[in-house]
Amino acid sequence: MRTNIFRHFLLYICIASFASCSLNRQEAKPLHQAASISPDYTNVTMPINIAPPTFALADSHMLDQAQAVFTAGSLSVVVGNDGDDGFCIDIDDWNALKQASTTINVLIQGKKNDEWVEYDSFQINISSDSIDNHLAYRLIEPGYEVWHEMGIYQRNLETYDEEPIITNKQTNGGCMNCHSFCQYNPSKMLFHLRADYAGTYISNGRQPSAFTHLKPSPSFVYPSWHPSGKFVAFSQNNTKQLFHTTDLNRIEVFDYSSDIVVYDTETQQTFSTPLLASSSAFETFPSWSPDGKTLYFCSADSVNMPDEYKKVHYSLCSISFNTDSHSFGETVDTLYKGGKLKVRNEIVQGGSVSFPRISPDNKYLIFTLSEYGNFSIWHKDAKLMMLDMNKQDDKNVSRELGELGVRNSYHSWSSNSRWLIFSSRRDNGLYTRPYITHVDADGNFTKPFALPQRDAAYYDRLMKSFNIPEFIKGKVEIGNIPLEKR
Repeated sequence: MRTNIFRHFLLYICIASFASCSLNRQEAKPLHQAASISPDYTNVTMPINIAPPTFALADSHMLDQAQAVFTAGSLSVVVGNDGDDGFCIDIDDWNALKQASTTINVLIQGKKNDEWVEYDSFQINISSDSIDNHLAYRLIEPGYEVWHEMGIYQRNLETYDEEPIITNKQTNGGCMNCHSFCQYNPSKMLFHLRADYAGTYISNGRQPSAFTHLKPSPSFVYPSWHPSGKFVAFSQNNTKQLFHTTDLNRIEVFDYSSDIVVYDTETQQTFSTPLLASSSAFETFPSWSPDGKTLYFCSADSVNMPDEYKKVHYSLCSISFNTDSHSFGETVDTLYKGGKLKVRNEIVQGGSVSFPRISPDNKYLIFTLSEYGNFSIWHKDAKLMMLDMNKQDDKNVSRELGELGVRNSYHSWSSNSRWLIFSSRRDNGLYTRPYITHVDADGNFTKPFALPQRDAAYYDRLMKSFNIPEFIKGKVEIGNIPLEKR
């Protein structure tokens, strides 16, 4: 009996202490200036099912105390500033705010010398369009040519939970890359390994995933699953690297040769066409259309490499495909012509195309454009471009997605075509970070935001780049990966 009374007394003390420390919105003097926060989540649009954004106030060191007031409808939540971790709102509180209103108002208040002040408020808009609940990506040192630890990871976008799919601790430190999923299915996956366990490993479509090692396993890269799951288009590249000492682009990756082949997952055989495997051209970056009737790819005239690497300009091309006969069409269509184009008697730079990705609703195709070559990940001029697939009568007409910012490269669509995630070096020019933007039915994009993390300083502390962010509809349950030495 005395023990129960003592326990109730302790519980009362804890509740009283919590109540005395609770935060409330303060009467404050307006500063009439916007708050500078990092990451920047001011006036962005976020999906209904994403984890809460955490952010830090740039000049919080100037204040004795700071807090953020989140308001949605009649519901308000006040969050204190937790040092470098910034303003971290509880997931349950965040979910309640999202349910209360499609607009969350955020007001940052600070106390200095016993006086409260407040910045101009900003909004976070909540879209009813959900996002796929998991994301897969590789974490690697930013140079790509050397590394200590790397791995392919998955992240629950509704929480902050991250766990490895496979790391190089399992492969004697070897490289792994090119993870890809069929129709956003976490149980139908493939990835490549280099060095000791070189080869392509593909899962069986069941959970947990049991992987098999493709035999024979030639140099497959840049995979794209056919929507049927029966085929995977790969490019076969003889790739080399250069390391600049004075060029603005630190690393150059180029192909001495490259062709596209299709792997039949049932017969375990490959097939192609001379239109995708020509000695006079470099063909790379295959990408299937949502209906599987068209294969998009990039093609450039072959030149003397590496001496003429800056003369390589890839065009965006397509070729028809017959699923029943396993055959390609007899002509290649050019959707965007790379290189130098003449417009109204003026020579303009058409640039070089990489990473074509078409939305699952078949309305828009986004690709990366840089001055030359295909390793746009390190090109400072890399930007995202979009083709409206309903307006293909106007050849070579594309729209630059300037609203998405600069130094952008690899990109992936969500399964409902309403969200785009892309890799960007906009923050410091060194590390790629994942940014997300909403896309409406008319092809309008909202202000991109960094993938929310548990603390505001996460991206400042992480000494690795996010590589190939891919949406998936659930968690990858790893079963047996039969690593085989070559």
